[in-house]
Amino acid sequence: MSEKLNLEKTNKLYEEALELIPGAILGIRRPYNFVPGEYPIFFDHAKGGMVTDVDGNDYIDMLCAYGPIIIGHREEEIDNAVIDQIRNKGFCMSLTQKIQNDLAKKLRDIIPSCEKSVFVKTGSDGTTAAVRIARSYTGKKKILRCGYHGWHDWCVEVKGGIPEKLYEDIYEFQYNNISSAQKLIEEHKDDLAGIIVTPIGHPLANEVQMPKNGFLEELRKMADHYGFVLIFDEIRSCFRVNLGGAQKEFGVTPDVSVLGKALGNGYPIGAVVGKKEFMDVYVDKAFISSTFFANSMAQVAALKVIEVMERDKILDVVRDKGNRFAEKIKKVIDDSPVDCSFSGGPWMPFITFNKDEKKLYKKLRTEFYTEIIRRKIFLQPYHHGYIAYRHTDKDLDYVADMVAETLEELSKKHL
Repeated sequence: MSEKLNLEKTNKLYEEALELIPGAILGIRRPYNFVPGEYPIFFDHAKGGMVTDVDGNDYIDMLCAYGPIIIGHREEEIDNAVIDQIRNKGFCMSLTQKIQNDLAKKLRDIIPSCEKSVFVKTGSDGTTAAVRIARSYTGKKKILRCGYHGWHDWCVEVKGGIPEKLYEDIYEFQYNNISSAQKLIEEHKDDLAGIIVTPIGHPLANEVQMPKNGFLEELRKMADHYGFVLIFDEIRSCFRVNLGGAQKEFGVTPDVSVLGKALGNGYPIGAVVGKKEFMDVYVDKAFISSTFFANSMAQVAALKVIEVMERDKILDVVRDKGNRFAEKIKKVIDDSPVDCSFSGGPWMPFITFNKDEKKLYKKLRTEFYTEIIRRKIFLQPYHHGYIAYRHTDKDLDYVADMVAETLEELSKKHL
């Protein structure tokens, strides 16, 4: 195996953090979501497609902060627009600023489902606000869901501290399984407010799935037929798969969409957008508010991100790089006797290990990602990666070569 990284400073900070923060680091960033003892826990800085930990180890950042980094870290043009706003206008006031309208008009121009917008900070804010729209608009309460939609009471997978009554009207169906959705729709149609679905499937620790022919189209038809609200959770897919989202890419328009992550290239912003008749429940039928939702700093960043992406054809470049990378990884995996799979190309690359009766896949996964991090590639064992504009062909070729070397080592050791 490759030599273990020096993680002395990161481990000291982790021990300190255990006394300061529950679990030392919140949620999915905790060490057990990586390979404990092998991955850094504290980063120091990042630039372009690279990130550096507190011990000075440099990594090709293939996780991209779990998705927000679509262009690169510390993009001067974006940061300068934000700095100008801070220095010359300010960003946190009792009332909103003109940038709100500018961003809303831009989203209306590029997102098929967007006539009006509500700006929020996080994906969980957005999905919860969208579910509230569906319930307020229809006067019904039941929601069908497919995908990860955040940490709020109605959708979080870990139920500690949440009374059953707060999620008893939420029902899950399987991605790309239209019959499972149809069955639930028939069962709950009299009190069904809406369906919220990720248009690209990304179940935790499992292969990324693209929609089968007819899956999204059939959901759209059923929403029209039964009168419930169709919501696309495009937190990961919009501004990455297509500037107009997966809905533009696949030609299926929902009633309401939730946007985030890549919209701000790292600045905290999300948006709920949709047709006027649905969005206008927030005029007087429903309520949404936050001290920081109107904060203009991230809105300035988002508008500049879109400008740069349009001008420099960022997503065309990302797609080309992602396709080239995907082809190399597919060939590596096809040529390897190790039982693993590649999915998510060209946008959300993920290498997963296929389950077997002896559960060798767990050992293979741990050893594979141990080698990957030791070779200075930052990925997550249970979560797909991302391609950013600032990843160079040299970076991606290196990653592909290291995947090949690692699989070769695993095959010699275990097969």
